[in-house]
Amino acid sequence: MGEPVRFNGGHSRDRFLSGELDPYVDWVRVCPEIELGLGAPRETLRLERSPAGPRLVTRKSGVDLTAGMASLGERRARTLDVDGYVFKSRSPSCGLHGIPVYEGDAAVDRRGTGVFAARILAAHPLLPVEDEGRLNDPLLRETFVERIFAQARLRALLESDWHARDLVAFHSRHKMQMLAHDPAAYREAGRVVAHAGSRPREELAADYARAFGTAFARKASIGRNVNVLQHCMGMMSDSLDAARRADLGEVIASYRAGQVALSVPATLLRHHARGEDAGYVRDQTYFSPYPQELRLRNHVPA
Repeated sequence: MGEPVRFNGGHSRDRFLSGELDPYVDWVRVCPEIELGLGAPRETLRLERSPAGPRLVTRKSGVDLTAGMASLGERRARTLDVDGYVFKSRSPSCGLHGIPVYEGDAAVDRRGTGVFAARILAAHPLLPVEDEGRLNDPLLRETFVERIFAQARLRALLESDWHARDLVAFHSRHKMQMLAHDPAAYREAGRVVAHAGSRPREELAADYARAFGTAFARKASIGRNVNVLQHCMGMMSDSLDAARRADLGEVIASYRAGQVALSVPATLLRHHARGEDAGYVRDQTYFSPYPQELRLRNHVPA
């Protein structure tokens, strides 16, 4: 976010996070190394192998900070109330993937996770998380942003004075979006909603949130997107003439072949849904999972 908290006193401002995404989110800024009292600039840290698991130590002086960092992570996890979390890549405290673990001067394992990040992940396994380095990949960026906005919509519902009919309506709007991610979790969420009027609210909310989060934890695929696009076209087929059905079929086929971005068939389908007043299709969150200004569906799938 541009705060001067790096080990050398500098910053690692990410243009997408601090620029394009910033107007749409409320950031909770955390640097566990600063919170632990290490300051900036500071001695660099690394993970070192031990029988009890990787230890977080200062690189030169060898001070073991594992207990303090783990305790900080656990305290943060207990009060965490967010829709997503962006961690710092390559950090022995906050990195999610590929952190080297050392034995002496040699890196003996490059599959480590930062000590602080590991505590957050353990306490919140369905929380949308990513590190800022991986967000340079267009698909990973789109997937993460889609998850945080879906999570925010669910939180807004469950924090309101909602009734069974509200959960049913919420699920109806999200059906195609969930189906594109995980058909099994989509069906499980449907089973939960089927009992919306007969179960205690707290149990219902917890079970639905679990199924919803599980669905979005799986990345959407080209094949599942094609299935959703064809499903939506089928629901409008009686309202479309042969020429428009053929146009839609061709555009969906072009997306499947990797020739156009998902935004092309999705925009055309939504245009026809509006024109034909096909409310069920038109109102699906699949067609507007996040602010259009972010332009995240404009990449052509590999």
